[in-house]
Amino acid sequence: MAPGPKVGPALFLGLELATDQLRASIVDESLELVGVECVDFDSELSEYQTQGGIFTTPGDAYTTPVDMWVKALDFLLEKLSRNCDLTRIKSIGGCAQHAVVWWKSTPIPSFPALDPRLPLHSQLLPNTFSLANTPVAQDTSAHTHALALEALLGGPDIMAARVGTCANASILAAQLLRIRESWTSDVWARTGKVQLASTFVASMIVGEWVNMGESEACATGMWTHSSGQGSPTQGHWDDGVLEIVGGSREEGRRIRGWLGEVDLASGRKVANVSRYLCERFGFEPDTVVTPFTSDYLSGYLSLCPSPGDAVLSLGPMDSLLAPAQHYHPTRLYNLFPHPAQDPGEKRRYIAMLTSRNADVPRALVRDMYTKSWSAFDRLVAIVPPGGSIGLDDKLFSFWLLQGDSYPLSHVKGIYRFETGIKVNEFRDLRANPRCLLESQVLSFRVRWSRMITTGVLGSNINRNRGNVQTPGPSPIATSAPSGRAASHGLSFDPYDYSPLPARMLVTGAAANFPSVANLVGDVFNAPVFMPNTQVDSAQVVPHRNAPAGGFPSRASLGGAYFARWIWAKERSSASGGSGTGRGLGGFEEEIRRLHGKRWVASGGTPLRTNVNGPLGGSGGSGANSGTSTPYGHPRSGLGSSIVVEEEEEEMEEMERSGGMLSASVFAGGFADRDLGRDIGRMRTLTGSTVDTNTSTGSGAPSTALTTPDLGGGASPGANGSGAAPQTTSLTPVTAMPTADSEAQIGLAKVAEADVDAFMTYAAIVPEYCRLEGMLCKTLV
Repeated sequence: MAPGPKVGPALFLGLELATDQLRASIVDESLELVGVECVDFDSELSEYQTQGGIFTTPGDAYTTPVDMWVKALDFLLEKLSRNCDLTRIKSIGGCAQHAVVWWKSTPIPSFPALDPRLPLHSQLLPNTFSLANTPVAQDTSAHTHALALEALLGGPDIMAARVGTCANASILAAQLLRIRESWTSDVWARTGKVQLASTFVASMIVGEWVNMGESEACATGMWTHSSGQGSPTQGHWDDGVLEIVGGSREEGRRIRGWLGEVDLASGRKVANVSRYLCERFGFEPDTVVTPFTSDYLSGYLSLCPSPGDAVLSLGPMDSLLAPAQHYHPTRLYNLFPHPAQDPGEKRRYIAMLTSRNADVPRALVRDMYTKSWSAFDRLVAIVPPGGSIGLDDKLFSFWLLQGDSYPLSHVKGIYRFETGIKVNEFRDLRANPRCLLESQVLSFRVRWSRMITTGVLGSNINRNRGNVQTPGPSPIATSAPSGRAASHGLSFDPYDYSPLPARMLVTGAAANFPSVANLVGDVFNAPVFMPNTQVDSAQVVPHRNAPAGGFPSRASLGGAYFARWIWAKERSSASGGSGTGRGLGGFEEEIRRLHGKRWVASGGTPLRTNVNGPLGGSGGSGANSGTSTPYGHPRSGLGSSIVVEEEEEEMEEMERSGGMLSASVFAGGFADRDLGRDIGRMRTLTGSTVDTNTSTGSGAPSTALTTPDLGGGASPGANGSGAAPQTTSLTPVTAMPTADSEAQIGLAKVAEADVDAFMTYAAIVPEYCRLEGMLCKTLV
């Protein structure tokens, strides 16, 4: 980031502690981007020897050193102080990945005193923490402990009704239970406080202990939320769950002391910035610090979704988030209080569906069946819906490599089905990429429909809500929906798209694939929108979850927007206002108002998407790109060592017919030259012919969505000669014509709804649900 002017209007800083980087975004009062900085853990803190910011060990354990976070904060603040006048920062917001920090009992109860003459990492040494390497969100080593806790509480329904969530490996309760039962007793005995990563970073900024917000407390599996407006009872830690986790009533009370109190009011400042940051880096003493939250909720805030929208994030863990009107917890979804709401407004919530089997299966299928992400994308575009042009011989696959959430919490493995029968492999290997993606997207579509039936999103959610212009209800759906749903054995009508989201707001590296964006629009029959920041970043590096240099992350932008909102409320209150006056409404309404005001004042100029970032080019990413994918499988010989030569006439016939090749037996993956150049079925441009490097050789590690291609443009053969086949780079999605209402808040349309394609997928939903039910009942 170039040095900014030393005088000027107020600025707002958003921080994000991600798996691979510590990021910062700075916006001005009109929410225009003015600064971006980051510290990449792998490249700038290489002494920790992490890969993508994490350590991987046997047993599904993925950890990261807490000391690395402290040092990264030092580095980031130094960068910011060099390149920006920090006296202009009026408010700081932020977020972090879902992880836990274990403090030793020595600095308790007060936060350690810090000397401004010394950096943070020289004062908070690794031995300050009872657990030096803490599990991160991708860690599934506590999955069995989560299931055990669920069973002790009476099952998933009772657990969800009691603490708002059912079993999953990420809940803090399961992590605590695992540490107590599986680790040496001295870790438990030495611990004096436990903090979520978000409150840990906030405490570093404030210089004192910061309590977690209720939205994060609801994700711990130990918090009972009180949903009544003005209810005489407030949310509280569940003593019964704490006793189970601790093993005794006394240890349960001890855990409660570790966790501290919960801040039930999210729409106000936490404190001012610490004296340490003021004296060392030049912040003003009256700089406001807002509540910090989780990265997925902060990313959600940055998109300002309307009531009929859904936010689909495709990354190391896929998630689908939507605004909810009621607190009605079930095992079908996770439910959180909205992290940015005024105490005087009606309680709002966010419902979330998650899947752990996300980037990892996509990377594995890429390695096994294609030579590059470009070939992966082209295969998905060529293969017809369901993997076959026939109506009764659709293909299905379930890649469940890690313990997932309900209903697949007890299922692990790779399952493929042809004509309803389990097979070890499809007769046509080309179907694998598309069938994987269809399974992942259909899972969210089915779970969304089940969630809608609970009423948690509100009774009047429909496709014509808000300012989104959509077609009326399906003529098929109006015939006899309840009877048709019953005939399929479903709780919803698969042909009725009126309960589905009006818009899909997508983020994450996989969404950069044109075929994926189109697939999401087809399955949900909704237009697909992507933040302009990601559209432009994808032109530089299309298959990384980390944004390109100079481009902001959505989660850090969400923190900056939240900081702007809280600052305005505090300033209004200080001047005698109510905090909701002067045009200040709820968070989304105020952010849309500010965007609209800037749009009018600038004459319709789009939001800036980067600060001194590259303008575009080849999609190849460099070393240490910051992977967020927890797997490092060696490249399979199936997809790396044998190149298949296909007859061009056969390929052209396949493209003309939109069908699959006959049951050919292939011994390896497919390069771009196997797939042809002109893909007529794609509705979003993909025709790049720029050469890029590709991974070759059976010994190279897997190239997941966030990793660079590790091989060179040509790889020698066994005798030192020979060249790898050339491939084309992945051409990411490009912006389509977008209405002003979306453009002014920084969204670009990347795919259209297609009702015909939707009906095709609606027809296979019953069979998908039947096979999923068989897996859940261990019948296959």
